[in-house]
Amino acid sequence: YVCSTWGNNHFKTFDGDIYQFPGVCEYNFASDCRESYKEFSVQIQRTLNSNNHPVIQYILITVKDFTVYLTPKLAVVDGQIVKTPYYSSGLLIESSDIYTKVYAKLGLILIWNQEDALMVELDSKFNNYTCGLCGDYNGIPIYNEFIDGGDYNSITYGNLQKINKPNDNCEDPDETQALPSCNEHREECESLLTSSAFADCHSHLNVEMYVQACMQDKCACNGSEDSFCLCSTISEYSRQCSHAGGRPGEWRTEHFC
Repeated sequence: YVCSTWGNNHFKTFDGDIYQFPGVCEYNFASDCRESYKEFSVQIQRTLNSNNHPVIQYILITVKDFTVYLTPKLAVVDGQIVKTPYYSSGLLIESSDIYTKVYAKLGLILIWNQEDALMVELDSKFNNYTCGLCGDYNGIPIYNEFIDGGDYNSITYGNLQKINKPNDNCEDPDETQALPSCNEHREECESLLTSSAFADCHSHLNVEMYVQACMQDKCACNGSEDSFCLCSTISEYSRQCSHAGGRPGEWRTEHFC
C-alpha cells in the first residue's frame, strides 16, 4: 500500500516496481484518476541542491476541497500559512524538525523527510484507481506501467506524468539516455543491506530491489563516498522495514551515515 521516492531519483510504485527517473519538473506523484470527482492528488517538484543532489522542493496535495502546499519549513492550506499540528475536517498536518506528515481521513498518509524521501500510503479502496509516478495500484508489478519488450522505459513513463503549466519551460529528461545497469558494486551493497542490523527486515521486504538501487547510487556517484550516495537507499530500506512492521537495528555509526 506504500509508494515512495528517495535519494538518487528512485521510485517504488504501489505495486512494488523500483525504477529511476531524473526529472526536475512538477509531476503527478499519485492521484485518484477516476474520470469524475477526484478524491485526492499529490504532486511533487524536485530540484538539485547545492551539492547537486536531487531533493523535493515542494509537495502540492489536494484532498477533497483542500489544497495543501508543503515546503521543508512551511505548510500552507488554501493559500494561508498554518501552524502545525493543523487539524480541519478530516485532515491533520504534523511537522517536526525531521518529518512532515499529513493524514487524510479518506485513506491517505503522507510522510516526507523534508529532503529527498517521500512515502505515501493509500487505502486499498483506491486499488486500480490511481495514476502518476506511483503507478496504477492494481497489485501487478510492471503491468500497465512499463510494458515489457522495450516499448516503455522509465524515463518515457516519468515524462508522461509531467504537470503542464503555462509558461513552464522545464526540460524533460532525454528518453534515449537509459540509465546504465550497474553490477560492479553488488558485493558491497549486498553486505550493507544484509547486515545483522537488518535481520528482521528480510522477511518483510524484497532486499534485491534495494540492492539494485544501491548499485545504481554507487555508479552514479562515480565512487565518491559522500553520505547521500551511500546512505539514502539504506535509509529508505530501514524506513520501509519499520513501516512494514520489521525492526531494523542500529546500523548508523559515528563513521557511517
